[in-house]
Amino acid sequence: MLKKGTKLYSILTGTCPRCHEESMYVNKNPYVLGDLFKMHERCSHCGLKYKIEPSFFYGSMYVSYGVGVAFAVAAFVISFLFLGLSLVNTFIAIVVTLIAFMPIIIRLSRNIWINFFIKYEPDAAHQGASS
Repeated sequence: MLKKGTKLYSILTGTCPRCHEESMYVNKNPYVLGDLFKMHERCSHCGLKYKIEPSFFYGSMYVSYGVGVAFAVAAFVISFLFLGLSLVNTFIAIVVTLIAFMPIIIRLSRNIWINFFIKYEPDAAHQGASS
C-alpha cells in the first residue's frame, strides 16, 4: 500500500524525501520529547541537507495548524457523532486528542513541509553526498 517513491511514503515514515532510504530524525519515536525536533544534518545515502536554509521548518507551523484541525475534526466526529458524547465531553475529547497526538502532528507537519520542496529521485542514493 505505501510504496517507496510516493510522497505519502516519505510523509508517513519520516524518511528522506529525496531517496527514501533513511529516517530524517535521530530518534524515530516522536514520543521521546527530548528528541522530538532532533534531525540528522544530512541524509547518509544521498547527502540531502534537511534544513535547506535557516529557520526552514518555521513554515511547517502553517501545515501544523491544518493537520491539528484535521485531528480535531476527527475527534469531534468520533466523540460527538459516533459515540454520542455531550458537547462538553466532546470538547474534552478534542483537547485530549490534540495533546496526545502533538508529537505526531509536529513530525507529520515537518514531513509534509519538506516534501513540498524536495522530489523523490530513486537514483539519488547512488549519487552520494552531491547535494
